[in-house]
Amino acid sequence: MTNTQSIVYPRSGFIGFDHIFDQLENIHKHAKDTYPPHNVVKEEDMKFVLELAVAGFKEEHIDIEVKDHVLTIKGDRPQRREQDKYVHKGISARNWKKSFRLSEYTEVNGADLQDGILTVELEVVLPKEKQPRKILIGQNEENENDNNSTKQGLFNRSSNR
Repeated sequence: MTNTQSIVYPRSGFIGFDHIFDQLENIHKHAKDTYPPHNVVKEEDMKFVLELAVAGFKEEHIDIEVKDHVLTIKGDRPQRREQDKYVHKGISARNWKKSFRLSEYTEVNGADLQDGILTVELEVVLPKEKQPRKILIGQNEENENDNNSTKQGLFNRSSNR
């Protein structure tokens, strides 16, 4: 298989997964969209910071929204009328929109704009039932309310063998 070829899975073989295929197609469509440049920094196991370089954009030019596990950040800056005064224009001032698919338990804790860098704080907050837990040998949650004498009797019988 060459680099230009890719494996394509037919949608007809997957029932009920249309939303996943749509998301993958959207990610692929925007994969080469690198403006504005961004970093994803892992601060701790479950805490991340998204950094976007937004030079020239003020708070009032930036809109941040979370809907259906998609974080969307838009930059909409009014165009300057002095366009014909530039001899060279290397700093982009175009409007932009970037979207990031968040996992089911990822929450946006806040955002800040300082020195041309927009930072968005993200945290994965797992519900208690999804968090790892230690399983003790010989302990059964269903039997916690039962008499310990029943368990002791089982252990005594097995040790007498």
